Amino acid sequence: MAKGLIWATTEDLMRNKGQVLSLYRQLLRSLNSPDLPLLFAARMAKKAEVRAIFLLASEERSLHNITDLIDAGEYSLSLLKKGEIPKYIQ
Repeated sequence: MAKGLIWATTEDLMRNKGQVLSLYRQLLRSLNSPDLPLLFAARMAKKAEVRAIFLLASEERSLHNITDLIDAGEYSLSLLKKGEIPKYIQ
């Protein structure tokens, strides 16, 4: 992400597209884990929250905010893989 100084250019956004899609899919899959203490309705609600977060974040154009969102998603994924529910989607 070096093209745009503050605001993301089209190239910056395309460079992150694969990583963001992969992160999105992994988060949704991780919410299906039997290690998480969630009932079916709670799982569906958490998936809806993840979708809403990604939908709102798709409008982000600040390079710094984009990297922060990706870092937060990766951290949340690491917690989900351990069987914990991240606090911001709890």
